[in-house]
Amino acid sequence: MSDYSQQPIDLSGISTYPLASRPSKVTVKQFAQPLSDEQARAVTALLDSLPHILAADSLRDVAAALLNAKARQRAIIWGMGGHVIKTGLAPILLDLLRRGFITAIAMNGSGVIHDFEIALAGWTSEDVDSGLGSGAFGMAEETGRLLNEAIKRGAAEERGVGESVGKMLVERQPPYGEFSLLHEAYRLRVPVTAHLTIGTDIIHIHPHADGAALGAASYRDFKLFTSLVRELDGGGVYLNVGSAVTMPEVFLKAVTVVRNLGHSLQDFTTANFDFLQHYRPLTNVVRRPVANGAGKGYSLTGHHELMIPLLAAAVISQSLA
Repeated sequence: MSDYSQQPIDLSGISTYPLASRPSKVTVKQFAQPLSDEQARAVTALLDSLPHILAADSLRDVAAALLNAKARQRAIIWGMGGHVIKTGLAPILLDLLRRGFITAIAMNGSGVIHDFEIALAGWTSEDVDSGLGSGAFGMAEETGRLLNEAIKRGAAEERGVGESVGKMLVERQPPYGEFSLLHEAYRLRVPVTAHLTIGTDIIHIHPHADGAALGAASYRDFKLFTSLVRELDGGGVYLNVGSAVTMPEVFLKAVTVVRNLGHSLQDFTTANFDFLQHYRPLTNVVRRPVANGAGKGYSLTGHHELMIPLLAAAVISQSLA
């Protein structure tokens, strides 16, 4: 029994609304389209025309690292925030996954939420400003109820958040599942881990939330993620795309656990893609893990909706050469 006079708030009276009734900023109609093999070959001249200076060469180096990792059958892990989904990149990423340039995905809680809403409704990204004043922000019924139910069920079955939500989506056969990373990765048995910070995501403010299940499932995903990071040794690639805090911190802890347990973690590549270069990605992804000759890190600054399709084009065109 707590000694505090104040008591935790009761969420049982929370009011929700149907997801279908909520205006959203992003729909699948706006999503990117992956390149066909013929189109990928056609962009070779454009890529070759880029200067051999600074970021252009860094992009080439990261593309070469991805090709090398695939050839050596080493891990290629994409760590990402929700903004990657909101900028319509799921089709590009799923194409890379099917081509073997993604062997695992790690995302924060917002990534799970946006991906789920895309799968179920075909849209995501509510207007926070318009909903916050009335207390409606984050209160879509299906988002809170179905995700929390999936996580509780998954925790009981000893599954992580990523696997639990992917399994639920495949079972429900949502109308836009083909655009969902969680849905398609689970169907193809590509691991997805989700790393939650309790209190930061809208599903935590719903009455269906269970802190014990959220913690257990996310902790299981951390341990699974650490096993995946171990597979970077000897030529793997870790990409941090659009996560300024959560994924860089999780990655750094995974790196130290792998090494603490006596596993080799050398000769791998890291890269950070973001609109701005923040302290944690630069320090925890680009510099520290590959220090002292353990590998090489890259920083590429720019809009995800431009940089990731450009990277994908470089990788695919070179793989077809």
